[in-house]
Amino acid sequence: MAPQLFLYNTIVPFLAGSLKLFSGVLPKLRAFFRVRKNLFAELEAAANPTDSNPRVWIHAASAGEFEQARPIIAEVKRARPDTLIFISFQSDSGYTVYKNYPDAKAVFYHPVDTKKNAERTVALIKPDVLVVMRYDFWPNHLHVSKRHGATLILAAAVLQEHSNYFKPFIRQFYHYVFSLFDTIYAVSDEDRTRFEERFGKENVFTAGDPRFDQVLLRSHNMNRISHLKKHYSETTLLVAGSTWEKDENLLLPAYVSLAGHLSMIIAPHDVSQNNILRLESDLDSAGLSFARFSSFPDNFSADRILIIDSIGLLAELYALAKIAYVGGGFGINVHNTLEPAVYGIPVLFGPKHHNSPEAEALAETGGATEVHNATSLLDTLQKLVDNPLKRTEQGAIAGSYVQNRLGASKTVAQKILDTLNSLTK
Repeated sequence: MAPQLFLYNTIVPFLAGSLKLFSGVLPKLRAFFRVRKNLFAELEAAANPTDSNPRVWIHAASAGEFEQARPIIAEVKRARPDTLIFISFQSDSGYTVYKNYPDAKAVFYHPVDTKKNAERTVALIKPDVLVVMRYDFWPNHLHVSKRHGATLILAAAVLQEHSNYFKPFIRQFYHYVFSLFDTIYAVSDEDRTRFEERFGKENVFTAGDPRFDQVLLRSHNMNRISHLKKHYSETTLLVAGSTWEKDENLLLPAYVSLAGHLSMIIAPHDVSQNNILRLESDLDSAGLSFARFSSFPDNFSADRILIIDSIGLLAELYALAKIAYVGGGFGINVHNTLEPAVYGIPVLFGPKHHNSPEAEALAETGGATEVHNATSLLDTLQKLVDNPLKRTEQGAIAGSYVQNRLGASKTVAQKILDTLNSLTK
């Protein structure tokens, strides 16, 4: 066991206790401890430790990482409907969105990672398999799960060239953490090689990224937006998703210039009332008519901009589009570019995309276009509107990029199923 783990187990209980003392004056800390106050009582009520069904515990840091787990869960439940799925999150975003996840026996906040908490959690869940999505490692819970016989799997694993995991003091700690996993499924060959060479891991396999499977899975569901289809069937529709104000400052002038040739749906990243009112004010100032999705009018026509003022619809909306614009590329980093690409449509985004391998790959292969300012955005849109063949060709490249990378979920799910099936023999 790494000396760093001894230090970790000395610091964590002290730090947790100290932070709890300050939680009365710090709202975020207060919320952190409040949501975990009755964690074990609620988990005990849901878990039923005497139930003999196979048990799989999935841990994801937040909603984004859990998106990678969803197709894996679907595959497991399809083959073994009797499997009990337990889902833990570290962040509010994950728990809030998925607390009522239909395939889960229980959804809960991950406890503070002390030895005592780990023993209680594992005793209640009794996991046969523990799957960690991508990262967010809590060594006490991993160690206790393994000691009690669980098979540990790290899925969608990424190990970047300049990762902090390679730094001298930290490296030994993560060498121990990674040694706990029975199998690691890396996103790419490069990631696999780094696990092998930097941490001496032998049980590492390149499986790909389950997000590709998830975007395909979500693309089959259009129930909530089916009533929009008739309004856009005869138009060239641009769906601008996860937009920020900087994105909209470029989109609105381009839309005005292409008036009559382009329809547009805007799905802002921030759907708070204040931001929606700000966007509506900007549209008013530009002389543009609009409607909100939440109060969709009976007399709606595609020459009005539709504002999506609720969350969870964007992945479906791209199905209606002929062109997609993904926001965030003029801020910190572009948002999810796979969601539109799966539909085989051209994807546009700003220059900040270097933390998104998918966006970079789409641009390199010709399935996406990087725009730098209002002029290049208008020029790109003009070409795509005027040239349907170019639009189709670029979209086909984007669609193929996704189709050629499917299958990671089945690989991980098969390992889980093999483990569960071996328990019943």
